[in-house]
Amino acid sequence: MTVPMATNGPHHDQLVPSDIVDSGKHNGRHYGSCRVPEAPQPEGRHQLLNKAQSPSSRSPSSGLGSYVETAPLLSNGHFPGSKVNEDPEDCGAQGGFPEAPVESVRSMVLQILMPFLLAGLGTVSAGMLLDVVQHWGVFQRVTEIFILVPALLGLKGNLEMTLASRLSTAVRTQATTRAPNHSTLQHCGVQATVLGLLAALAALFLGWVLSGEVLLSHAALLCSASVTTAFMASLLQGIIMVGVITGSKRMGINPDNVATPIAASFGDLITLAILAGFSQGLYECIELYPYVSYLVCLFFLCLTPLWVVISSRNPASRILLYTGWEPIITAMVISSLGGLILDTTVSDPNMVGMILYTPVINGIGGNLVAIQSSRIATDLHLHCLPRQVPENRRSCYYPCRTFFGSGANQRSAQVLLVLAIPGHLIFLYTIHLMKGSTVGPTFVFITFFLAAALLQVLTLLCVADWMVHFLWRTGRDPDSYSIPYLTALGDLLGTGLLALAFFLLWLVGEQVSTGD
Repeated sequence: MTVPMATNGPHHDQLVPSDIVDSGKHNGRHYGSCRVPEAPQPEGRHQLLNKAQSPSSRSPSSGLGSYVETAPLLSNGHFPGSKVNEDPEDCGAQGGFPEAPVESVRSMVLQILMPFLLAGLGTVSAGMLLDVVQHWGVFQRVTEIFILVPALLGLKGNLEMTLASRLSTAVRTQATTRAPNHSTLQHCGVQATVLGLLAALAALFLGWVLSGEVLLSHAALLCSASVTTAFMASLLQGIIMVGVITGSKRMGINPDNVATPIAASFGDLITLAILAGFSQGLYECIELYPYVSYLVCLFFLCLTPLWVVISSRNPASRILLYTGWEPIITAMVISSLGGLILDTTVSDPNMVGMILYTPVINGIGGNLVAIQSSRIATDLHLHCLPRQVPENRRSCYYPCRTFFGSGANQRSAQVLLVLAIPGHLIFLYTIHLMKGSTVGPTFVFITFFLAAALLQVLTLLCVADWMVHFLWRTGRDPDSYSIPYLTALGDLLGTGLLALAFFLLWLVGEQVSTGD
């Protein structure tokens, strides 16, 4: 069951797993610096789960048997390679309740590595696809589509990653026992349709700023292609994410480590393929059937009220319908700025090959920071009451705190930063092998590329550490707010730093090989 959490403003009501608060899980002990009020004596594990599943523990407004996103998928269990937290000062759950496992570095790496590599292969494939479709007629004539690509890929990733992060937190905090029902996916459909249209309008506006004109037929094509792509990709990825979360829990794998990377693994490739194919199809119909673009866009917009009605039947989804827009829209605007950089560099002969590597650096940076954000958010949900953060997080932030320390979040930040180096090397050589090149990337290119990638990941991990704790302290759910901001910032930083790297390569006279 979930209840709204009071915040400073009327628009920031968030969801808090009320089962955690009401069940007396914390039992009046100190969890780090988080003092939790006294509650009844702890019940055993099975009694707690039975209580969470009983009708009396549900909200009267939710109805018998209704589902909410934070409401336990499966019974909790320790993850392979983990151990029970035995430090009474380490904010761990104690008493008769299940305790949060402390993962070893080896276990963490093994769980993150495979989804990370899969996600990287997905972004590599997306980059190669973008390198091919940039020569298609629709990309040559409707250049605003280059501005739309980062925004739409980021939009799709944000919707799926926030869903994955919320469900991962719910699973690990024992707040859900059943798989999400259709209202969860319909909520994603509502957001995808509306935000797909907004992304197209933002791309058209930025394109107008650059060129000074916008053709009505191109505007209709861009809007219909964006809305269709966002809806179809979001629906498909949402179904996949529900299966991933459930499967990872059944297999004893920490969903925080695998859900967000898998959400982005082949999502970029699928989204880009749908966008390119649908846009090219509409472009070929412009001359003979110019009204097709208008009808397609109108069809999906007319379906939006239906998705709203279905989604609003669920209490949690109803709240998200009113409170989940701010971070997604802000992230879309930030990603569009990255698209503006891409649009201005794609035709520059000195930036040849940049479009091939842009999805890689953006995707990998977003995946790594999404893992860290999800882990920190889950840790706060497990150990602290809303608006309360550990003692060492109440002072002014400094970057060293993110990486140096013995805590699980410091260890994961170190692991994720180190993984970026071999990961990008693997993906760089994979691009050249898949392109059929017999000559690998030069040492100078690798140096500049890795410098840009490491600076991006380092910045994102520091921002994530500060942002998640800040959102929690201000009463906002970091699962819903942090990932959109962070991935959008990753798109902007990745595209900007990559453009800077290519510019410096041009200054030193280095010829960038695209594997052709």
